[in-house]
Amino acid sequence: MTALTPDDWTAICLSLKVALSACLVGTPLALGVALIQSRARSGWRLLLDTLVTLPLVLPPVATGYGLLLLLGRRGPLGHFLESVGVVFAFDWTGAALAAGIMAFPLMVRPMRLAIDALDDEVDQVARTLGASSWQRFFRLTLPLAGPGIAAGAILGFAKALGEFGATITFVAAIPGKTLTLPAAIYNATQSPGGEARAMILCLAATVLAVGAVLVSDQLGRMALRVARGPAV
Repeated sequence: MTALTPDDWTAICLSLKVALSACLVGTPLALGVALIQSRARSGWRLLLDTLVTLPLVLPPVATGYGLLLLLGRRGPLGHFLESVGVVFAFDWTGAALAAGIMAFPLMVRPMRLAIDALDDEVDQVARTLGASSWQRFFRLTLPLAGPGIAAGAILGFAKALGEFGATITFVAAIPGKTLTLPAAIYNATQSPGGEARAMILCLAATVLAVGAVLVSDQLGRMALRVARGPAV
């Protein structure tokens, strides 16, 4: 890691900032969508599944280009947002948005599976005992589905950390502003004699990815212990 340059560390820190922002904003949204999917009728559920999965099956470049058309400075929504001081195109916030959209399907799925696996009788008993919807959500759904929620959040973080196609299309690769770790690796591979630097950056990306997996495993175990706590 000593061979990393200051620009490399800037790219790594920016990637962590982008991935963390995408994870923090995306996790509650993904949980909300997972809850709606779990309780929706079959027809609406199929439609929601299709919409949520779309960024995963589309080419990332197509997603990034769609964001650029919509949220670019000349885009219909981007022009309005710029008038109120909100800019996404060619800014790190746009990188976080693109990464969050690409990671969203991977966040929703484990959360929905965890919610689908909950026993309906537990919720019915709590309802019979007078527990409100919010009480059942915070005291039953969140603890029992905790491992799936944690897994979805960390999986989304890892995906956002490695996102390249949609991000570079939407915000380019501006050093110190939108140049994330994947973009830095790509730039290194395109530079004469940059193979060694690309290898070091790939090693850094591997360390971060493995760390995310280990954290995900630990958070899942902790959530599972919390969920089993009242029954012990």
